[in-house]
Amino acid sequence: MAGGEVKLIDLVKQFGDVTAVDGINLQMPAGEFFSMLGPSGCGKTTTLRMIAGFEQPTSGEILLDGEDMAYTPPHKRNVNTVFQSYALFPHLSVFDNVAFGLRRQRASKVEIKQRVGEALGMVQMADYGRRKPSQLSGGQQQRVALARALVLKPAVLLLDEPLGALDAKLRKALQIELKALQQQVGITFIYVTHDQEEALTMSDRIAVMNEGRVEQVAAPRDVYEEPSTTFVADFLGVSNLMAATAHGDSNGRCRVSVGDFDLFAGQGEVGTSGETKIVIRPERIHLESQDSTGENRIPGMVERVVYLGNANQVIVRLAHGEVVQALVQNTGQELHYSQGDPVRVNLPPEALRVLRDTGAAPVADAQAAAPV
Repeated sequence: MAGGEVKLIDLVKQFGDVTAVDGINLQMPAGEFFSMLGPSGCGKTTTLRMIAGFEQPTSGEILLDGEDMAYTPPHKRNVNTVFQSYALFPHLSVFDNVAFGLRRQRASKVEIKQRVGEALGMVQMADYGRRKPSQLSGGQQQRVALARALVLKPAVLLLDEPLGALDAKLRKALQIELKALQQQVGITFIYVTHDQEEALTMSDRIAVMNEGRVEQVAAPRDVYEEPSTTFVADFLGVSNLMAATAHGDSNGRCRVSVGDFDLFAGQGEVGTSGETKIVIRPERIHLESQDSTGENRIPGMVERVVYLGNANQVIVRLAHGEVVQALVQNTGQELHYSQGDPVRVNLPPEALRVLRDTGAAPVADAQAAAPV
């Protein structure tokens, strides 16, 4: 199966007075697993529907392998879509569901049998061809929907929250399977989700969207470790966001004040001055004894300890009033923190990041993040 490169150029979609997609620019190279992540109403599904051809853009271009498909009917685009509802025909067997598109293309019986067999084999459903959808579990139905889309050998496969209806354990297992399948078939997957773990687990790159705009485009690790805006930092994973006053670059680090305490931040917009936000992930915070000394330490008091199984979440109120969460891994030893304990909270400079306080990342950032 050949891959397909997708480019969105100044793409806009308006519904009356509402702008659902506000001039986004994205590049998705052939063979990439690309995810659009964001809250409900951010424009990610509308963008996917425009790529599929189910919606026409108000303006802008949708290039598939260099050809503008913005106003091409869906059946003339070399793309296919898998929906959350799966949309299987209940009166047809698994084999006939997968073969449906091939029969409409007037493929021969020999070709249909071969290609359906290959598609069902890819999704580990080779022995289920005679069953009806009602005889399958949710995860099995999802696999059949994938096989039905892949059997037509599209250049691009669009996936609109296909794991959303499954239970948590099955969803985790299928995340790994879906990524492995994408690598096996080698085509472009464009995946829409509001689930951060899904996006981080499967994607080569993620576009974080907010109010119809692209806030940041980067690899999963970069989006998580190096968020470019407060929205990205707050939306993706658990973050400790604090208001701060920045005093500019000091030997490659930004000196910031939170309350009466001065800290050094070594990441992000280190040249910033004035009111800003700083962020640090819970797993990067170190809790120390109350007599601990050194830079980037603030006294605090433990308000609550939450047992999470693989870790403990320790909620601490800092001396200047901010509340932060620290994540302490479960090593099998008893945790020596309880409500009311005084501590020193160590915020390492290399883990503390200065952010732009508001606004989406410029279009140029999104373009620069796309590989050449």
